[in-house]
Amino acid sequence: MKVPIADLHAQYLELETEILENIALVMKSGCFIDGENVQRLEEQIANECGAQFGVGVASGTDALVLSLRACRIGAGDEVITTPFTFGATTEAIALLGATPVYVDIDPCTFNLDVNQIEKAITSRTKAILPVDLFGQMVDRDALRDLAARYNLKIIVDAAQAIGAKRNGEKVAECADATTLSFYPTKNLGACGDAGMVLTNNPEIADTLRSLHVHGQSSYGYFEQIGYCSRLDTLQAVILMAKLPHLNKWNEARRKNAALYHCLLNGKSLTLPGCEQGNYHIYHQYTIRHPERDAIQEYLKERGIDSKLFYPMPMHLQKAYAFLGYKEGDFPEAEKAAKEVLSIPIVPELSEVQISYVAEQLCAYTDSRVNSAVPAA
Repeated sequence: MKVPIADLHAQYLELETEILENIALVMKSGCFIDGENVQRLEEQIANECGAQFGVGVASGTDALVLSLRACRIGAGDEVITTPFTFGATTEAIALLGATPVYVDIDPCTFNLDVNQIEKAITSRTKAILPVDLFGQMVDRDALRDLAARYNLKIIVDAAQAIGAKRNGEKVAECADATTLSFYPTKNLGACGDAGMVLTNNPEIADTLRSLHVHGQSSYGYFEQIGYCSRLDTLQAVILMAKLPHLNKWNEARRKNAALYHCLLNGKSLTLPGCEQGNYHIYHQYTIRHPERDAIQEYLKERGIDSKLFYPMPMHLQKAYAFLGYKEGDFPEAEKAAKEVLSIPIVPELSEVQISYVAEQLCAYTDSRVNSAVPAA
């Protein structure tokens, strides 16, 4: 049996007619940049995520860079963030001349350990940039408290968490800016790169609208140095075809996760944890085991895809050696990088496929337990 880590073809077939109709309307209109369709998507996504304003941009990475700029983060500033995530988060901070300052992760959720943030704050700290990793929100109450006490901006990387909630609070309600990625394999994915910044601050929204069109206030009037980072109209209408299905897809992921939990409970695997009050939308279902590499190879031989998110924490990456961190500085992130393995969780999976994945994982772990038992 083949079990993919993602099945974009199956998702497309479900919505093929509507997607093609939307694309045809854009082609006939001749409006390929900005316009009514992009504005409608910005409003719909903002409403879905609990924000007043949405500004479409070219990618999730651009969303981070523009958010930092809009919050006036630059050279000499420090931004507290996580070492255990995709490189775009650190990259965006460094590209603006600011300094990423890492805090270790909570081993249960893989998110930034909010209890360790305060000790990392200095006179140069200007913002906290957590990641809602794998589809679970970071503690917003803790972030709000720290931001208020130290006059910090909150910029949340929610690229993996569209549709998530915490104690009923939507993903973009808290932050000065919340960034989204619509990379094709995200829970809501475009057919290419696309992103968005969400905010409840009208000044930040106006700054973002200027930054993403070369720093213009209106056509031909350049008030700041900006970027060419617009959300393509074609991507907007594709996303609008998919958005009404997001909650259904997220529920399917949660159902798949619950089945994994049931089938794998009691085995020598560490299953994903979920903090109380979190509505986890399982962008990834990430297990842990000291023999991660062997398990991945075992699954591959049996037709099961898996992926390492993430094989090396950011503080140990060659590109960021100039920050001066060393092995041992963030032990939980380093340990996770050696043990994590994300297995298929997408909505298109059948119960038969999930049961097959669980069966193979159980077979591996049981074989290791049995091989460790001495002969009578």
